[in-house]
Amino acid sequence: MDQPIATDAHAEIRAEVAKLCARFPGAYWRRLDRERAYPTEFVQALTEAGYLAALVPEEYGGAGLPLSAAAAILETIHAEGCNGAACHAQMYIMGTILRHGSPQQKQQYLSKIATGELRLQAFGVTEPTSGTDTTSLRTFAKRDGDRYVVNGQKVWTSRAEHSDLMLLLARTTPRDQVKRRTDGLSTFIVDMRASVGNGMTIRPLRTMMNHNSTEIFFDNLSVPAGNLVGEEGKGFRYILDGMNAERLLISAECIGDARWFLKKATDYARDRVVFGRPIGQNQGIQFPLARAYAQMRAAELMIREGCAKFEAGLTPGEEANMAKLLGADASWAAAEACLQTHGGFGFAEEYDVERKFRETRLYQVAPISTNLILSYIAEHVLGLPRSY
Repeated sequence: MDQPIATDAHAEIRAEVAKLCARFPGAYWRRLDRERAYPTEFVQALTEAGYLAALVPEEYGGAGLPLSAAAAILETIHAEGCNGAACHAQMYIMGTILRHGSPQQKQQYLSKIATGELRLQAFGVTEPTSGTDTTSLRTFAKRDGDRYVVNGQKVWTSRAEHSDLMLLLARTTPRDQVKRRTDGLSTFIVDMRASVGNGMTIRPLRTMMNHNSTEIFFDNLSVPAGNLVGEEGKGFRYILDGMNAERLLISAECIGDARWFLKKATDYARDRVVFGRPIGQNQGIQFPLARAYAQMRAAELMIREGCAKFEAGLTPGEEANMAKLLGADASWAAAEACLQTHGGFGFAEEYDVERKFRETRLYQVAPISTNLILSYIAEHVLGLPRSY
């Protein structure tokens, strides 16, 4: 199978990431999956190698690499059968602090995030009652002197039990008192080490895949006013800034999954003999795999275009959303084709297909659902009336 388009630019990075991933074979991930455990050793290895600090500028101790390099890292992790979801937020959440934080916040947090001394992996946005309707969130932060008092609830906050810091989005002005529904939302840096048991409660959520998801409750949590990122009331714009990077990076993970499924399936199809011939000789096996490969390559091009636009300082809203849509569809098509190619063996734990199948299904729903992307394209690209 052809190597990724960006291989010339990031070949060395891909090769080194692949070597690191070889230390964490399928048996490692199967054990974690059974125990619903966090891949501590894997995350530590990525941290020590500097990969999670890829996007942190060199002045703060990071690698200062472009977004396309970070995409290559995450794509390779997934193509090698591992899972970057346990720590990928360490790469991009810090971007909100980098772009909108105060000089003091940058000095206090970014260098420690780069070394892994601090983990900023939790993103408190989604709520049970609002879902992806972010502007309807109810968690409220009320100013009280030199602090904010936070009350509310978040859900699907991944990695909260394994993060030192959380980037929290909360309303600071009631929705009925703002002109635009995107106004009145603010972003805060929350020190989870000091907060758990002091106004913050974390409850794990068991899901169909080992994603370390949680729900979080805030009960008069005190957050220093100095932890407000940027200006009060402009937090929605701040997090929107980072969502394009997030979508492009997770699209790269989808490409990695698709590559893993296609390699797994084609290797099996060449060797598996039924009715006296390799099953890979049958068009019923060939065509779904070939179509999934074409989908993957198309998605790969959109990621490349989105990263180039991001690196040029432009806003790749259209490209990031379409990359996420196409990448998620490509990985899911490859997953379906791979499972079907393996037949009954695809359901056996030891082949890793069923685990990766469950993991890649998530991308049809998160971090943004396919339907919302289609609504975005319809409204913002095609100029159709807003549907929600």
